[in-house]
Amino acid sequence: MTSPTNPPGPTGPEPLPGTDTARTLRPRVTCRRCHRPLHDPESRMLRLGPECRDPAERVARFDVDQEPLPGVG
Repeated sequence: MTSPTNPPGPTGPEPLPGTDTARTLRPRVTCRRCHRPLHDPESRMLRLGPECRDPAERVARFDVDQEPLPGVG
């Protein structure tokens, strides 16, 4: 008589270690105009690819020098 070493749980067999795809895959974001997949963080946020967006739709980024917080370092 043989018994299974890893019986299936209530939702099926457990996935192998390191194969949890829920945390590793990002949701697919496509361009609103041409429907191509977007990879750039700015494009994903605007939902427009670089070829489809107007220069006026760009996100303004400001690099600022900050003083260290009092009491830190």
